[in-house]
Amino acid sequence: MRTAGIDIGSRTIELVILDGNDIIVNLQNDSGFDPMAQASSLLKGMPYDRIMATGYGRHLFELSFDSPTVTEIKAYAVGAKRLLPETRSILDIGGQDSKAIAINEDGRVSRFEMNDRCAAGTGKFLEIMALTLGYELDTFGIEALKATGDITINSLCTVFAESEVTSLLARGAQRQDIALGLHHSVVRRAAGMMKRVSIEEPILFAGGVARNPCIRQLLEKAIDRKITVPEGPQMVGALGAALLAMDK
Repeated sequence: MRTAGIDIGSRTIELVILDGNDIIVNLQNDSGFDPMAQASSLLKGMPYDRIMATGYGRHLFELSFDSPTVTEIKAYAVGAKRLLPETRSILDIGGQDSKAIAINEDGRVSRFEMNDRCAAGTGKFLEIMALTLGYELDTFGIEALKATGDITINSLCTVFAESEVTSLLARGAQRQDIALGLHHSVVRRAAGMMKRVSIEEPILFAGGVARNPCIRQLLEKAIDRKITVPEGPQMVGALGAALLAMDK
């Protein structure tokens, strides 16, 4: 049996299709202004018998495609256990939310905390700040690691932080130093969430921000723990949904 999992996020849509335990499809697309049209395009001609949805757009997908759904928290827990069976903690930083999840030895969620009310500390925050500083998002973390000075960004709100960055540039601050300060502000939020859910190792880091080398490095220092970033960290939720579709 072939089962599919689709994770419809605010920024991107991920699709994983399993043939038994083997991943045969692993795709990503932008959510755009019409996520259901994008999801339909992604699924066109795809070979699957069952599908399960997760993410922000899961309820709309359920109505449009008559599909069962699962919460992001459960989908990420199941996906993480598949990728790293010993996983006890998960950090996901996506486009517009972040979450810290603690799971027990059986893979069940024991505690979680989620930030979905504010863009600060998310991929969107980094995207806006990279643009403000004139960097490409893919190289933002690399440039931040080249900093020679340490600047503290005090504003927690994305709008105010952008204004603070503009003021720092006007005063002659170095772009790389500002970039490092912005990365520190994201990590402070993420580390705080993780500590509140009582992190244990092994720790799996998921979501698009997991690809940022500066965030990874600063996070390990902040929590004094080693973290694991799987190949394709954005696919964890979709993988979990595909695995749960088997049970349905």
